[in-house]
Amino acid sequence: MKRATSILLLILAGLTQALAQAVDDPAFVPTVKVGKTLVDGDSIQYMEMSVVYVYPEPTFKNKRQQQAYMRLVKNVKRVLPLAKQVRQMLIETAEYLETLPPDERAEHMKRVEESIVREYKPQMKKLTYSQGKLLIKLVDRECHSTAYEAMQAFIGPLRSGMWQAFAWVFGVSLKKGYDPEGVDRLTERVVLMVEAGQL
Repeated sequence: MKRATSILLLILAGLTQALAQAVDDPAFVPTVKVGKTLVDGDSIQYMEMSVVYVYPEPTFKNKRQQQAYMRLVKNVKRVLPLAKQVRQMLIETAEYLETLPPDERAEHMKRVEESIVREYKPQMKKLTYSQGKLLIKLVDRECHSTAYEAMQAFIGPLRSGMWQAFAWVFGVSLKKGYDPEGVDRLTERVVLMVEAGQL
């Protein structure tokens, strides 16, 4: 019994340290709940922690595949916080637009678009081509609509079509969806582990 308690304390210490490191990561979403329950007339405290994902260790056919995986992990860590910020901005903007009279909404959206371009343009310029493509997919994952659909809802079909044409010149589509069960299966695995603080 004493040995089992020691092992449990070691595991909890390791999880606490991993949790402390992960909390600094803006992509990490902690879910820790503390409560108590009654068992045989005695109250026992319990703690529910974030989900821990267990996957088989990835196997690579060659060094190139391994480097591609490591690059994917790095890219997800870089752009996942941006995709989460996009989701938050969309929610806040939609809620605020509901409070405005219809004739003031277009003017407000113009100001929002200008401030977003001013604030995020320097960050977007630093993204690589593959990070930009990944960001478009992760926006779809976070918002449950493609980047094009989100833009169309807020700035209209004409201006969102202009941005789609601009992206198309660089070989990217804002209409690109996210498929966690198919093509983006490995990306989903990495995203879940980053969100849980495991990577």
